[in-house]
Amino acid sequence: MLGQQDRRPDPMARAATGLRGRPGARRALAGLAGVMLLAAVGVLGYPLYTNLYQDRVQGGLESQLSSPELEQAYRAGNVGEGDSLTRLMIPSIGVDVVVVEGTSASALRAGAGHYPESPLPCEMGNVAIAGHRTTYGRPFHNLDLLKPGDKIILETPVGTCTYSINKDPFVVAPNNFSVLERTPNGSLTLTTCHPKNSAAQRLIVQADLEGPAASA
Repeated sequence: MLGQQDRRPDPMARAATGLRGRPGARRALAGLAGVMLLAAVGVLGYPLYTNLYQDRVQGGLESQLSSPELEQAYRAGNVGEGDSLTRLMIPSIGVDVVVVEGTSASALRAGAGHYPESPLPCEMGNVAIAGHRTTYGRPFHNLDLLKPGDKIILETPVGTCTYSINKDPFVVAPNNFSVLERTPNGSLTLTTCHPKNSAAQRLIVQADLEGPAASA
């Protein structure tokens, strides 16, 4: 019996023999392998590309943030989409990123963007900022690690203010915009995708302004 089993054709050998007689099938498999290889390279390379792109963009945004022209535009409430608006720092998780005005796809390539319908940073009301979690520098990658009492600092062309996180990060549906609604006091809302590498939900962090709000 053992000798008979040994003489049975190996499945891989049979497949190889069949392919030798079918050049079209060989070409199809080779093409499929190439497509799969390109897809794998794309999946692995895309985050690296976006991070390098964001790093280059951030260099220009830092220079713009300290320019007299931006200060003038900021005071007039006339900061253009994609222009520097504020530096956002979260010491507890090592975040330091320049936030631009706007949340369009092109604006968010900077890493984080300010919802234009929300108040300017440090002003009264609910200041709202969206940020990438796994690409374009992933500034909000570890937002889920924040806890009540952690500080968020916003540095604008006209001043600096600090917010204190008031509750644990929480998750909402992507079409739940209630977290962006106006508030009577100074507050800050950060939004990002959840879970990581997915846009199925939104992770939310909310904080309260410490001290008086900036003049509008």
